Amino acid sequence: MHLPDGFISVPVAATTGVIAVTAIAVAVRVTNKKIGEKQVPMMGVLAAFIFAAQMLNFPVAGGTSGHFVGAALAAILLGPWTAVLIMSSVLVVQCVIFQDGGLLALGANITNMAIVSVFISYYIYKGIYLMFGKSRTGLLAGAGIGAWFSVVFAALACAFELVISGTSPWEIAIPAMGGIHMIIGVGEALITVAVLSLVMATRSDLLKLQVT
Repeated sequence: MHLPDGFISVPVAATTGVIAVTAIAVAVRVTNKKIGEKQVPMMGVLAAFIFAAQMLNFPVAGGTSGHFVGAALAAILLGPWTAVLIMSSVLVVQCVIFQDGGLLALGANITNMAIVSVFISYYIYKGIYLMFGKSRTGLLAGAGIGAWFSVVFAALACAFELVISGTSPWEIAIPAMGGIHMIIGVGEALITVAVLSLVMATRSDLLKLQVT
């Protein structure tokens, strides 16, 4: 899902760059108001975990592979705006140091995996969690479903950018990206639920529902 340079047009790269910069600026302001000193180390630990987890690929159909994204996990543990900062930091390091995703496409990658993925997953999780009366079942069900949708919607956003850039026709890009990431989303959901189950067993105080 990491777009390299040359796959999206200049207008798409510029537009998503503006979206990314704006979202990060808002995230910095909101996070400064919402996050306490005790949560700052957790941001670093979570960013490091997501970065490491994204380096591990698992096989998918047709010889392709997928990897954990982590947007849902970050949003559930620290709230969506803080998750935007965490995911953006991970994507910037991957781009600049490991050349995973193009520099000119960085805005698009942040838009897809640090904005679309975060907010889709968070509000699906929140809705299901509240619907189940803030129970353990609701938390894990919401996390798993939210994580699955986070991957699928991020992939569809990526496909849409390729389509409007003229790189690929919609009848190829949308089904291809959406279809394969429906499978990858299952892995995302399982890993997210597993990590949250571990957190519930060891540090349940970290799983307070965020309000923004």
